[in-house]
Amino acid sequence: MNKEKYESGLAVRKKVLGDEYVQRAFENMDDFSREFQEQFVTEYGWGSTWARGILKNRERSILNLGMLAGLGRLTEFETHFRGALNNGITEDEIKEILLQITAYCGVPMGMEVFRVARRVLKEKKE
Repeated sequence: MNKEKYESGLAVRKKVLGDEYVQRAFENMDDFSREFQEQFVTEYGWGSTWARGILKNRERSILNLGMLAGLGRLTEFETHFRGALNNGITEDEIKEILLQITAYCGVPMGMEVFRVARRVLKEKKE
């Protein structure tokens, strides 16, 4: 494992998704999933990608929302939707992103992403 990429990835992951989310992911980790969580998700996904410093976190969040919707990965979409809010993307910007997703991924996916967004935004306000 590349310790430097792991540490930088862990820092970005916590900043985007929140300490509690990352803590839960690590608490749910076992011997079977440890390598996946530490090396692939944290070191590679976050440390070798998000922590590169070329794109800003909010730009990466916008990209992730589009890609995850396009792939139909709504569980990860919700996770990264929360991250997008943490990265300062406004409700108006979110709406534009979701409309763009709808235009390119179709109305059924638009229905799904708006459903996720409304639920998360409502939770944030409570």
